[in-house]
Amino acid sequence: MENPSRRRFLKNATIAAAACAARPLISLASESKSPFRISVINDEISQDFDHVCYVVAHDFGLSWIELRTMWNMNTIALSDAQINEAQKILAKYNLRVTDIASPLFKTDWPGAPISTYSSKADLHGAAETTFKQQDEILERSISLAKQFKTDKVRCFDFWRLDDVAPYREAIDEKLRLAAEVCGKQGILLLLENEFACNTATGREAARTMNAIRTPHLALNWDPANAVMRGELDAFPGGWDAIPKKRIHHCHCKNAVKGADGKIEWSPVGKGFIDWAAQFRALKNSGFRDAVSLETHWQGGGSPEESSRISWADMKQALTDSATL
Repeated sequence: MENPSRRRFLKNATIAAAACAARPLISLASESKSPFRISVINDEISQDFDHVCYVVAHDFGLSWIELRTMWNMNTIALSDAQINEAQKILAKYNLRVTDIASPLFKTDWPGAPISTYSSKADLHGAAETTFKQQDEILERSISLAKQFKTDKVRCFDFWRLDDVAPYREAIDEKLRLAAEVCGKQGILLLLENEFACNTATGREAARTMNAIRTPHLALNWDPANAVMRGELDAFPGGWDAIPKKRIHHCHCKNAVKGADGKIEWSPVGKGFIDWAAQFRALKNSGFRDAVSLETHWQGGGSPEESSRISWADMKQALTDSATL
């Protein structure tokens, strides 16, 4: 028979383990000391928005979230009733929205050859759209930003062309005009460097930012996307090229070279990007906006478990960089 003292020890150990499991990975107090708005893109965890918000607020201990898709549809396709439900859920968990992660300009440029990336339709729940529909998507994204009380909307630089030079000036002008539309409504347009689009690397992002001078266009810096495009020195090489004051959002994920020699997604703690160094560089540059976990890697068995692993890595990098 097990003696009473051993039973008490096992009971207390079980209670302690449960308490540790329930405790957020960071506290709201420590998060508030960070210079960044630490966030997670919601659909990297689950399509169940209530569950996502519980994980972000309770398990991760965060107060910010980035909106892309929920309930198996892109945010731009939500009905009024679904927007109202999402707002109630955000309020329930005291979460604020960093930006609307819109699929704006993930489409082919008119008159140019069809991109090899357009058929892949990496649109995160949004229907494939034409160039003519982009103005409608822009207005919808601005409306959503206002409803979710954020001042930022994310966009892209059209599906990547083998030779963008003949169209580059016109594309720049389209991005500038879209940013001006946003600016008139108090919204900042964030251009993400996306490996499947014409602005993919840090050096390409520097060119685009330097060519489009409007203050209403900023960069959503994603160094792992740059690595995926082949800029293996995205940090610090690509980073060094970018005008730092134009960076107003950052996505956190990582990439490695696989056994076949191809670049593939990886946990945040393993890959080409030294995230502790990148976080220090962001802080030292004066960056004070959001850094959002965008897991992408699926090696954890499920999106949620993969995101939990990458969040633990991201939290450690934030700690090591003295930005948490």
